[in-house]
Amino acid sequence: MHKNDLRLVAWEVTRKCNLNCVHCRAGSERGPYPGELSPSKCLEILDQISSVGEPIVILTGGEPILREDVFELAEQGTQMGLRMVMATNGTLLTPDIVEKIRASGIKRVSISIDGADEDMHDRFRKEPGAFKRAVEGIRLLRKGNVEFQINTTVTRHNIGKIKDILDMAVQLGAAAHHIFLLVPTGRAKEMVNQEIDALEYEKILHWFYQMRKEVPLQLKATCAPHYYRIMRQEAHARGEKVDFKTYGLDAVTRGCLGGTAFCFISHDGIMQPCGYLELNCGDLKKSSFGSIWRDSEIFNQLRDFSAYRGKCGRCEYLRVCGGCRARAYEATGDFLAEEPLCAYQPG
Repeated sequence: MHKNDLRLVAWEVTRKCNLNCVHCRAGSERGPYPGELSPSKCLEILDQISSVGEPIVILTGGEPILREDVFELAEQGTQMGLRMVMATNGTLLTPDIVEKIRASGIKRVSISIDGADEDMHDRFRKEPGAFKRAVEGIRLLRKGNVEFQINTTVTRHNIGKIKDILDMAVQLGAAAHHIFLLVPTGRAKEMVNQEIDALEYEKILHWFYQMRKEVPLQLKATCAPHYYRIMRQEAHARGEKVDFKTYGLDAVTRGCLGGTAFCFISHDGIMQPCGYLELNCGDLKKSSFGSIWRDSEIFNQLRDFSAYRGKCGRCEYLRVCGGCRARAYEATGDFLAEEPLCAYQPG
């Protein structure tokens, strides 16, 4: 792979969390968790990442703010030329923490809002007061001139309120709204009946595309590779020109990036294609980031589109969509199988 193919790294810097959300990929209680990487090992890994490319590095968790040296990591990454961002539930933000975020060079903070009101969000997060504290955290970010985005996991529970959450993101002054389509792994396996079906999926992604011209912020769909087919279908139907080569925090690149332009690092140093596809591609306690990124058999299988099976393998949009590999794996045990939540029939 060319040095510049690495676009995004999501790093679970800790699995500790102050919430216990129903849909959490981590599928675990609040800790403690053995095997968390030491500060010196984390700095070594950052250096290894910077030798492979200049990706966006998402400091995530758990709740990353609960890792004591998280801002030192962010600062070091920034100095190495990496674009550091943070994904938090927002409930622990204070003026002091916001200043540390800003000073460490973190370019953007994402806050998860999964309900249009306090009751809906707090039920999702299983914590009374989570909504109020997240919104207060957002206000502190805005006051501290730290760019932020709203992330929303779409389920049956909130699908009727996505427009309201988008409106809220606009009102709160977000730079972007990213929607995530539920992947039933970890604790979210218990929510498999909350997953929307393929036709609802298609409908909401078409609506989301149409909202691009209605709101003054960036919109991006994640864990929803079909969106990149829909963008092309919509643009073609409307005679629009869309720059599909733009890279950045709201990059319009392609659908499933797992193992091709993106990877996930677990709290104990295991590299995976993504946080939802829990396949061990290499251990950073034993091997370097670059060697795993380059040589992992699983990563290289994901890069070989000729190996994809079912209708994904036949689809003319394979290279721009790719189907969700984690959903395929959960449904069939084969990460190269067809995406189970796709209504499109290849032409």
